[in-house]
Amino acid sequence: MDDRRNAGPARQAAAECCPLALGPLAAADADRMAHRLKALADPTRLRILSLIAARGCESVCACELLDALDVTQPTVSHHLKKLVEAGLLQREQRGKWAHYTVERSAVAELQAFLALG
Repeated sequence: MDDRRNAGPARQAAAECCPLALGPLAAADADRMAHRLKALADPTRLRILSLIAARGCESVCACELLDALDVTQPTVSHHLKKLVEAGLLQREQRGKWAHYTVERSAVAELQAFLALG
């Protein structure tokens, strides 16, 4: 069983203040988080994620991002690929264009990790 989930009241209270208070991250969790954070360390990728997230559950065509970002199609495709590889976006091919939605569980995991109380 995961010791982090079975923490006593004192450790649970500490965890409300800081998510890492339940213990250090496992190596696989640290690798996954680092990969996601690295993907978000680029301003264009942050903008892409925010533009797609702003649409809620509705998917966004890559073609819609071109005008909003004022960058070329290859640049948008490169950044979208990085966000998909990091597990932050889901990609669905529809004919010529790909459509993207936010991977809610990945964003929720990042939010929990970054929450400081």
